[in-house]
Amino acid sequence: MTLSVIGILVSLAAIVILALRGVGIMLIAPLAVVIVSLFSGMGVLDTLMGPYMKGFINYAGKFYLVFLFASVFGKYMDDSGAAKSIARSILGVIGHEKPLYVLLAVAVITLCLTLGGVSLFVVIFAVMPIARPLFKQLNIPWHLFIAAFIFGIGSISMTMMPGTPSILNIMPMKYLGTTAAAAPLLGIVASIFVACFNVWYMNSQLKKCAARGEGYDVDETKLSASSAGVDEEKELPSFIISIIPSIVVIVALNAFKIDIVYSLVIGCATAALLFFKYVKNHLTTLNAGAFNTAIPVINTCADVGYGMAVAASAGFKVITDFLMSIPGHPVVSLSLATFLMTGITGSASGGLGIVLETLVKQYVAMGVNPEFIHRAVAIAAGAFDALPHNGVIITTLAVAGLTHKQAYRHVWWGHCIAAFLSMFIVIALGMLLY
Repeated sequence: MTLSVIGILVSLAAIVILALRGVGIMLIAPLAVVIVSLFSGMGVLDTLMGPYMKGFINYAGKFYLVFLFASVFGKYMDDSGAAKSIARSILGVIGHEKPLYVLLAVAVITLCLTLGGVSLFVVIFAVMPIARPLFKQLNIPWHLFIAAFIFGIGSISMTMMPGTPSILNIMPMKYLGTTAAAAPLLGIVASIFVACFNVWYMNSQLKKCAARGEGYDVDETKLSASSAGVDEEKELPSFIISIIPSIVVIVALNAFKIDIVYSLVIGCATAALLFFKYVKNHLTTLNAGAFNTAIPVINTCADVGYGMAVAASAGFKVITDFLMSIPGHPVVSLSLATFLMTGITGSASGGLGIVLETLVKQYVAMGVNPEFIHRAVAIAAGAFDALPHNGVIITTLAVAGLTHKQAYRHVWWGHCIAAFLSMFIVIALGMLLY
């Protein structure tokens, strides 16, 4: 068993090292399974074709359609210009006379779009063309864009706010029989804490940058061509029309308790009707949305498959027994397992999928309230998922023309630390309420 535990640790180290070197999780996961198999005395091919593929296929079976229709929905919001229309309207309300207002506007725009079901990759291309000229005009250091952006796309809309159609909020429902609005008070308290923390952080960073005499100072040749500017000639739908599809999804999911797949299908149909004249080619939009599903869902399936292979090893029982022996409320050890797994895999959905597949049933059997589990593991999944090897972080920095050295600290403080601290608040409050 000791050798098996060592194998698990070696495989986790391999995941982190190879991910930081740019190797994709689709290649890393099977390799990590081979390492676990060799150290645990398991047949390599038997493990790959057995537990690994079982986990891979099970996850795809549960969540492929969610990824598919969420991607199509996001593509409609992008191609129609609805995301940009919402962004402009929010900016007009908040204003852009002061640097802090600009940062808050970027954060609120991204928060509203992601809460409405728009994917992270769509949001950045909707927000950057609007944000960049304002940063330049007010001489705001461009690396602070990441501080505002990560606040908006991060933990609040992914894991905390009750009712959000985020995949991380949906996943526990399939295993626990809960709703998207599970443990609402816990989610709201966590959201308020993270919001206050980020506003304080952004304001303090603006002051520090001013004291150092930092300004915009950007080599614009490094910025993604997609962020060069807004197409001023394209007619955009009004703000009211733009937000209707997102409202439809949220109301269908929470008020009418319609399954997330049907809710997203209704949202896509609503978007197709309302944005009919704003989308050049609906077939192209549908195909592109479907195509964009492939990499996220396969990456997550690969992560979960690795977790199932680990769960089949002798060392996993040793690790599980250790976690469950941690003193205090059982949710403490479950949250610990979740944020460690998401941090190691560099994927919130992948790490959470592993925990849901391998550990959650045991905690439910112990009598822990499912709603408490739902909110706790979701928030824990959105804490250390954004370590430097996370795919979304790497892509976001690349699109913004920034390096880890220039801007990753904003991800660390605004997302990882803020969500990590909120996790403890949620656990403490949940222990009193549930």
